[in-house]
Amino acid sequence: MLKPLVLATSLLLCTGIALADTFGSGANAFTIDFVTINNAGNGHDNGAGGGVFSSTDYGGVDYDFRMATYEISQDIINKATNLGLANVTAGAHTGNQPAADITWYEAAALVNFLNTSKGYQAAYDLIYSGGWSMSLWDVSDQATTGAFTGTNGYRHKDAYYFLPSEDEWYKAAFHQNDGVTANYWDYATGSNTLPVAVASGTSANTAVYGGQTNPADVNLAGGLSAYGAMGMSGNIWELIESSEDGANDSPTKNRLVRGGAFDNTTLSINSEAFVAFLPDSDADFVGFRVASVPEPGTTALFICSVALLVAMRRRSNR
Repeated sequence: MLKPLVLATSLLLCTGIALADTFGSGANAFTIDFVTINNAGNGHDNGAGGGVFSSTDYGGVDYDFRMATYEISQDIINKATNLGLANVTAGAHTGNQPAADITWYEAAALVNFLNTSKGYQAAYDLIYSGGWSMSLWDVSDQATTGAFTGTNGYRHKDAYYFLPSEDEWYKAAFHQNDGVTANYWDYATGSNTLPVAVASGTSANTAVYGGQTNPADVNLAGGLSAYGAMGMSGNIWELIESSEDGANDSPTKNRLVRGGAFDNTTLSINSEAFVAFLPDSDADFVGFRVASVPEPGTTALFICSVALLVAMRRRSNR
C-alpha cells in the first residue's frame, strides 16, 4: 500500500495549481479565485447540446484562459481603492455583494490596477480627466485574443488580467466542458433545465433571479457552470470587454452585458440573452468579473497528473 500512497501524494503535489491570486497586504489584502477554461479549439454554439436556446457563432475559443470563479465584490473595490485605485465609484451594494453602479471604464480601471499592482502591462489605454475615456492600442500592441476577427484594439497583447470577451465569457458560462466540442447548455448552471430561483445559496441548478430584492454575496450566487464559475446566470448582469458588433475598433461603441440579474425574469438568464450598454453608463444591476491568461505550467502539470493517475490505476490492478 505504500507505493500507491506515495503516488497519490505525488499526484496531489503535481496538481497543486494556484486557484486564487492575492493582491495587497494586511487589512487591504484580497484574493480572486479562478477556474481554468480549457478545451482550446472548441466550436461555436450552433444549437448542439440538447437545449432550446443558443447564441449562434459564439463561444469558440482556441486558447486556454482563466475565468474568475465569482463576480468582483464591493469589498474588492473598497480594498483596491485603499491600495491606490482611483476614480471608481461603485457602491450600489455592500460587502461581498457584487460591485455595481460601475461603468465599463471603471471595471477596466480595476483590471488595470490588478495588472500594474503585480508589475504586468495595463490591459486598457484609459484616460481620466474629470471623466473616463479610452484610446485604442497601436496595432503592434493589440492582442490577438478576444477579437471577433483580426486583432483586439481594446486589449493589450501583454496584459495578464482582462475583462472577458464575449466568446470567453460565453464559453465559461455555457460550454458543456466535454472536450473540444460545440455542445452548450442553455443556462450557466451546467443544465438545460431552468434553474430554481433563490435569494442565495450554492445548490446545483439554482440561480439568483426571479424578483429578488438584492443580489446575493458573490460566493452564494447559485449553482456552478460546467467549468466551475458561479453566478453567470442571474445575480448581476456582467460587463463584457467586447463591443456590440465584436469589432473592438472604437472606444465609444456600446459594450455587451450578459447573464441577467437578481430581479429579472427567466428570459434574462439563458444563453441567448444580452444587453448593449454605453461604456460610460452604469446601473445597480450591472457588475463584472475578470479573466486572465492561464497559470504558467498548467499544461505540464495536467500531463503530469494524468501520468500519475494512470500509474496509480496500473498499480492497483496488479
